Amino acid sequence: MQDKNSHLLANLSDVFLFVTVYHNNANWFVKVQVKFLGEIRLLKGSQAFLVELCFSYAKMINMNIQNSTELIPILRERLEPVELADILSDALEGQRPNARKAAVLLGLFDQDDETHLIFIRRASTLRSHSGEIAFPGGSIDPADSSPVMAALREAQEEIGLDPTRVEVLGILPPVFTVVSNFLITPVVAFLPQGLGTLQLEANEVAELILIPLRGLADPAIAHTEEWTRGGLTRTIYFFDHGPYRIWGATARILNMLLEILAT
Repeated sequence: MQDKNSHLLANLSDVFLFVTVYHNNANWFVKVQVKFLGEIRLLKGSQAFLVELCFSYAKMINMNIQNSTELIPILRERLEPVELADILSDALEGQRPNARKAAVLLGLFDQDDETHLIFIRRASTLRSHSGEIAFPGGSIDPADSSPVMAALREAQEEIGLDPTRVEVLGILPPVFTVVSNFLITPVVAFLPQGLGTLQLEANEVAELILIPLRGLADPAIAHTEEWTRGGLTRTIYFFDHGPYRIWGATARILNMLLEILAT
């Protein structure tokens, strides 16, 4: 079996062939991850991304990302501490001095025995990123004492999430968005008591979207594209879950979270 799979991986021409082999041999792929790192690096673009995501997904299956009692301690250990939020943001701001600062909340909670992640669909009337899937969040105001407080405030304003229900676990590295010129701090949190009673701000949020983390980690829904703007080519991430397309900065942040879990 290993010789057969080695031949398939070395001569991959169709990324979906790899997905098929992965689903049939998840444990085998975990065992040979190190052996085939060289071959993975030879793949280009979306193929390389999906191959890596398949390995990550196999690891997460073994970890059982449906179980928050196992998931939350791992995130606490692997995320950056909230005390570094300003330091990390300022370091990147030095490279992007004109960028505006923002923060988003990656809210995890349990529903129907599965860990879910909170998304919103932005209102179609908004001037920027209208109708797109995003995490609750927005600009950091002068009154916000930190990016974490900004993320909590924005989540309360946009979807009515009570900050007292939120247990902040840590942060992901800041993300810069080229088009909107935002420097975004992703704040990862857990809601041990669930969502509570929510109230959407209709002028900003068209829909609340709750997606199981396990479904988001499925490599079959993910791909990347190479886009060129201003003479620079960048990798754009996409996750297609049911009717929802998650892409751009939100997809990049989601991918960072999945990578943290697969470390």
